[in-house]
Amino acid sequence: MKRVALLGATAALLAACRAGAHGDAEQTAAGAQTVVGAATAVATVQPFPQIVRAIGTVVARPGRFAELAAPAPTRVAAIFVAPGERVAEGDSLVAFERAPFDAAALSAEAALESAQHAYARALRLVQAGILPQKDADQAAADLAQTQVAAVTARRSRQLATLRAPLAGVVTRMTAVLGASVDPSQPLVEVADPAALDIVFNVTPPEAGAMHGGDSVTVKAGEGAGGESLGAGMVTTVGAAVDSVSRAVPVRARIARPARPLRIGESVFGRIVTAVHARAVTVPIEALVPAGDGYQVFVVDSAGIAHARPVTVGARSEALAEVVTGLAAGETVVTSGAYGVADGAKIARVAP
Repeated sequence: MKRVALLGATAALLAACRAGAHGDAEQTAAGAQTVVGAATAVATVQPFPQIVRAIGTVVARPGRFAELAAPAPTRVAAIFVAPGERVAEGDSLVAFERAPFDAAALSAEAALESAQHAYARALRLVQAGILPQKDADQAAADLAQTQVAAVTARRSRQLATLRAPLAGVVTRMTAVLGASVDPSQPLVEVADPAALDIVFNVTPPEAGAMHGGDSVTVKAGEGAGGESLGAGMVTTVGAAVDSVSRAVPVRARIARPARPLRIGESVFGRIVTAVHARAVTVPIEALVPAGDGYQVFVVDSAGIAHARPVTVGARSEALAEVVTGLAAGETVVTSGAYGVADGAKIARVAP
């Protein structure tokens, strides 16, 4: 009997030891839970813009730019302006040797007079029944050709001195005094500096979301340190995709640039295509890449972080819109999110 009692006491003692060891193990595991210091933020609801960022080029507005060349092969006789110089409409820009143009005009006038006489004679002879009608028709065709040649020669003689077709600034001058030139060589460009646009090249899906009147802000450099050039709006969205670049041109206009723009200058644009009135937003630092998408770490009331996949919409430099996966009012890890594991204890620190 005593032996049975002794065995029972021994078994109870062993069970108590095991229970104590198990409790100590649980306590040790709880004490070993990972604690991570990280900043947090609360997901908020606010209006959020849908933004397209694109690189653009400053170009002259249609109708406010002219590129001029010699009307025929000749030589440069005089240059009256230099690049950067302001000109008024009608000012002389470049003069060519006049002799070839004068000679061509005189020859064309003589040919026209001869064709007029030939046509009048053929008409009289046809009416008299001496010549067939086809001869009068041929004389009329010859007269039409000489009339065109005479008009062209007169115009060329007028263009022996290139004049500014609009008031503006000489943006380019390639004419060289005494050099031979021909109609295929652009010699001088004039643009109205107050009528410059910006052309952005965007992808077809981006162009599909744009409309005339969308707001645009433009900088001379990328990022927060870029020089602000002003705000404006989209004027036209191209209807066709460029066959080489596979991009769609979007033309925008700045009403009052912070400084004069330069034709050919590259700028960075931020185009607002829509505004989501009640978007759930979090700081951009809260997004952690996960596979092909993103996740955030949501902190519960006990301070435990839980990884949760989210669908991201529009973004700005500081905020991101969360379309699905997160509700307004939930707390997420921001700075330090990359060092957080699912189930970690978060010790909040100042951002």
